Amino acid sequence: MATESSKRGIWNTRIGFIFAAAGSAVGLGNIWRFPYVAGEGGGGAFLIIYLICIAFICVPYLFAELSLGRHHQRNPVGAIKAITGPSGWLAVGGLCIVAGLMILSYYSVVAGWAIGYVAKDVIAPNTPFEEFIASPGLVITLLAIFMGLTLYIVAGGVQQGIERWAKILMPLLFVLMLFVILRSVTLEGASEGIAFFLKPDFSEVGFETIMVALGQAFFSLSLGMGAMITYGSYLPKRENILSSGGYVAVFDTSIAILAGFMIFPAIFALGFSPDEGPALVFVILPEVFAQMYLGGLIGVIFFLLLSVGALTSSISLLEVVVSYFIDEKKWSRKKSVYTIGIIAFILAIPTALSQGAVGFLSDMSYIFGDDGLFGQNDFLGVLDFFFGSLFLAFGAFFISIFVGWVWGAHYAAEEIQQGSTFSGNLMKFWIFMLRYICPIFIIVVIIGMFLDII
Repeated sequence: MATESSKRGIWNTRIGFIFAAAGSAVGLGNIWRFPYVAGEGGGGAFLIIYLICIAFICVPYLFAELSLGRHHQRNPVGAIKAITGPSGWLAVGGLCIVAGLMILSYYSVVAGWAIGYVAKDVIAPNTPFEEFIASPGLVITLLAIFMGLTLYIVAGGVQQGIERWAKILMPLLFVLMLFVILRSVTLEGASEGIAFFLKPDFSEVGFETIMVALGQAFFSLSLGMGAMITYGSYLPKRENILSSGGYVAVFDTSIAILAGFMIFPAIFALGFSPDEGPALVFVILPEVFAQMYLGGLIGVIFFLLLSVGALTSSISLLEVVVSYFIDEKKWSRKKSVYTIGIIAFILAIPTALSQGAVGFLSDMSYIFGDDGLFGQNDFLGVLDFFFGSLFLAFGAFFISIFVGWVWGAHYAAEEIQQGSTFSGNLMKFWIFMLRYICPIFIIVVIIGMFLDII
């Protein structure tokens, strides 16, 4: 049995890696973000485009990150440095580290809201969502609680912290989702919501829908931020990257689809609109739950599972940064965890105050105009655009170029072959997808983002 005798650690079991990596992918991106972007994108048509993006763009790219991480068993910066030595390519690894830290900062704020909503009927029963997130003392306290949970788990190490808790949290998440789905799909009128989610209507689909679907696919699988490079670095050489990575993608996609079955049947059954945007989970769903039999219990369970999903993702975001300081700076795990955790908490405070508590953070139209960035004009929305969208897209583009052309797709394929059955034709197809298709589609997304800014 593998032991965590080194500072870096190693996954003890395949299921531990799969749950941890799937947990990285499963989180607010699937349960909070996917339903509202799918609702805005037309339901079934968006779902089909999203699944195509996962299968033909994201999964080939996922194997590239896993193989790069396992090859030298280092963080994103260390893995690139081991191949090129000191070079400009190290900036790509640095991009991953910065993105992980910044996404963790604002992600923890939204996750804190979810924790608060688990007990909202007790701590703030009659407070509207807008007032809830504009209460500085409350949101910073919730942020501290969530950040503390994340630090506690990651400080435990790969096996005793991340892997052990992933084996508990992921099955819990799945059971809670099934409970909410069972209540949602049995509501009178739920069939209309199911039809909206499963029956595609491509009449309203345009370039923006495709762009959003691909961006959501990368975001929900935690790609472009170095998380899968880091988690891949803890894989033993005997592990089958193809099957393990495939299971991660299946778990992630399944959770996104289950989130649709949780939310759309209830929304349509109770007469709400599916295109409510980011407010869908925190504003519309509590109203939906209030009209259900046992709605209070369903609401508590839903926000509990949202908190669990957020926690499994924040663990990986922190681990990306922590692994860099363990590998490159030779820090101890606990020193890395608590130092980075304190920095992330401080960075998160402006985000926590950007939802009404501080005016110039809540409305940044003085910089970005009335339309904002992708419609977002508060500090949280701006950070999400730059680090949760733009930085991830750039990171994915440059990593696909690095693995495909600089390191060499054939060397990456040889790494994948260790522990895997990677046939000649399948290898050729993967190399073609990684070298040509993935970069082209990613650069199209980046161009679309810049066109929106202009």
